Amino acid sequence: MRELGRQLVVELWECEGSTNDPDAIRHALVRAVEQSGATLIEAQVHPFNPHGVSGMALLAESHVSVHTWPEVGYVAVDVFTCGDDVAPEKAVEVLCDLFRPRHTSVVEIRRGVRP
Repeated sequence: MRELGRQLVVELWECEGSTNDPDAIRHALVRAVEQSGATLIEAQVHPFNPHGVSGMALLAESHVSVHTWPEVGYVAVDVFTCGDDVAPEKAVEVLCDLFRPRHTSVVEIRRGVRP
């Protein structure tokens, strides 16, 4: 059976970019969705005190989420997409451009594939 969706679980370490700027993160989420070919329903971000931002882009095809820990230079990204016309790796590229990690880990999970 073909997968129903693809999920990229992304870890970014030693980030030198904008990990604590909610406006930049929201803008990057919107650009990431556009570049991936997905359909944006809504994008929200929430800054934490004293630092850190969580952001979520709700898609017609699923979601993109971002959680930052500026104090340790770490960002967790989750990109889950359904459909053949969406390229989740393009979303990851846009977010990496913003966060500028020195080290990146991407694990792909094929969703909906029955064992």
